[in-house]
Formats: sequence, C-alpha cells, structure tokens
Amino acid sequence: MPPPPSVPTIPYNPRRVTPAASVLVPMTPREMEMYKSYRGVGSQRLLGKRKRERSSEAEEVIGRPTKRHAGDVELVVGHYNARPEVGVKQRLDSPIIGLKAFNNWVKSVLITRFAHPALAASRTKGPRGNSGKVLDMGCGKGGDLTKWAKARIREYIGVDIAEVSVQHARHRWETLRSRPFDASFAALDCYEEPLSTAFPPEQLTTPFDVISMQFCMHYAFETSQKARRMLDNVSRWLRPGGIFLGTIPNADQLLEQLDSLPPNAEDLSFGNDVYKIRFEDRHSRPLFGHRYHFYLKDAVDDVPEYIVQWDNFVQMALEYGLSVVYKEEFHGVFEEHQDDPEFGPLMVRMKVVDSNGESAMDENQWEAANIYIAFALKKMG
Repeated sequence: MPPPPSVPTIPYNPRRVTPAASVLVPMTPREMEMYKSYRGVGSQRLLGKRKRERSSEAEEVIGRPTKRHAGDVELVVGHYNARPEVGVKQRLDSPIIGLKAFNNWVKSVLITRFAHPALAASRTKGPRGNSGKVLDMGCGKGGDLTKWAKARIREYIGVDIAEVSVQHARHRWETLRSRPFDASFAALDCYEEPLSTAFPPEQLTTPFDVISMQFCMHYAFETSQKARRMLDNVSRWLRPGGIFLGTIPNADQLLEQLDSLPPNAEDLSFGNDVYKIRFEDRHSRPLFGHRYHFYLKDAVDDVPEYIVQWDNFVQMALEYGLSVVYKEEFHGVFEEHQDDPEFGPLMVRMKVVDSNGESAMDENQWEAANIYIAFALKKMG
C-alpha cells in the first residue's frame, strides 16, 4: 500500500497574493499545490493515534514487534497483507473458481497420498484418536486448515510472512467446529529466520511429521542464503521419515515459453486473460535471483517471484537429508488420479467437475493451472 502523504512542516498560515478586494479570484496553482496536502493539528493527532493502534494490534496478534521488510519482500508482504478476506459466497463468485477448486484438489491428493501415511505413523497422539504434527510454512489465510482437519491431525503450526494473513488464519481456525486440533500461528519469514525465533523450545521438542509449502517456496530462491535457510527450517524440525510436500511453478515450462518469444521482442511476457508472466531479461539465468513478475486474476497482482530450477533444488535438498519421492506437473496429477476410486469422486465434491464430468475450468484457467508442479520429499533416516 502507498505510504500516507507527508505532512508539511510549514505552519498553517495561508496568504493570498491577490489584493484583498479580489476575494473571488481563485488561488494560484502554486498556492493550491502548497496547501492541498495540509493536515491540521487535530488531523495529525488522529492519524498518528490510528497508526499506533494498528501497529499495537498487529504486535499483539503475533506476539512480537512487527518486522519491517525491504525490496521484493516488502512488495510481497504488502500485496498479501492488502488482499481482503472474503466470505464463502464471494469465493464462489470468483472468476477463477474452477482453477482454485482444481488447485485445492491437487493439494488434497498430495496430502492424502503422502501426508496421511506419515501422520498415521506419528508418535504424536491425541485424546480423540487423532495423530501427527504439521508445519504449514506459508500458511496464508489458512486455506488448507479444513484439509488438515480431515487428516485428523493432533497439532498444527502455521507461519507466514504476512501478518494480516496470519490474523485471518487464526480466526479461521477459531471458527472451525469444535477446533479439531491444537494450533499456533506466527508471522515469521522462514527464509530469513529459524523457526525457533517464533516458538519456544518446548513447542519444537517433538518434530513435525509433515511440512507443507503451497505456492510459496519459489520466494526463497531470491538468494542461496534464503533457500538454505528454508531447507534448514524444513530439515531441522522434520522427523526422519517425515514428509515435505509442496507446489511450485514449473521452471522448465516458464523458460520454454520465454524462449519461444520472438528474438526481437521487447516485451518479455506471455499468458492469457487469467495469468501473465513477465521476465526482465531474456539471457541471464542465474540459479538464484532469476526474477519474473506474476499476475493471476483475482489472486496475485504483478508480484515478483523467482525461478526454482528443479535439479538445483533436488541437489540442495539432498544436502539437508531430503530425497524426492514424487514430482509431477499438475496436468499429470490429473491424468494419474482422475479415475481413482477415491480422487475421482473427490473432484465432483470439490466442484472441479460436475456429475457429468464437465470441467469448471475454461481453457485459459487450465493453461494457468499447468504452470505448476507438485512434489513430495522424505527426510532420510
């Protein structure tokens, strides 16, 4: 969001340059420019009070002072903090509701196939027969909370870089019927700080059975240091045999589309009316900091993101004791599971398709969905 207009230091003492008798002569452009942004003493006090109240509220929610961010991180945080929380009806009215439903179905497939077995094998047991401990890195507004409730987990920790999103996630958990699992939330940049910055040692003594990063891991690949901090947070707090799962943009596909642009093209962008990707450079392709801008209708507004070169990620993950057990493009997830006796009917219940098998997505939404891949890694013993 843009900063508030600065308050001039000059006292409020307007002077008219025209004779006193010329009361109907308008102010000069210079005068109008001088006084258009003026705030009186009362307005200054009121605005200052409101700013302090908002800051205190945020600090109370996350339990520690709000951290200032810089550069691309500030843009990302500002974007997601500014995104309004909407009700169920408004979400259903989204122009990309079919795409959102499909993405949720892919995440449900990932969680069921790879998280459920790890949770069932957990030593973290609850009094109601629930088991397992989950870390949701980049939890956003808590959109996956109902998926974890259906997984019958025992404990959930949600962290996100955007403080306002964390507030919404906590509120969403508080409104879940009977609060089916214990939950804690914090605003934390897991690409800059260890998880122990936000949670006491006793809460982290028992490792996680599952760590999930949905549509957010690519932000870590701004630098090698951030990617390594992210992987350290995953590996350090995940138990041996535990599962790390997530979804990221498909670097190979994005770069192929970049290469397919005309050689003399000045606008290095591609997409359709649902999504748009814009690169800044055609030739420079570093392992870290390979920046592009992403727009997705009704979701993401031209936010900077970073290419995750898969082989580089896999090699780094091995250094942290994490090995790949699954990787598939979204259209491959669909082809693999559309006729599955569990996941096929789930598509109907989640409104990905209707009872006749007709998709809720048009071609442009389908194209947008297929820029992503799903993955699961296991922590080696």
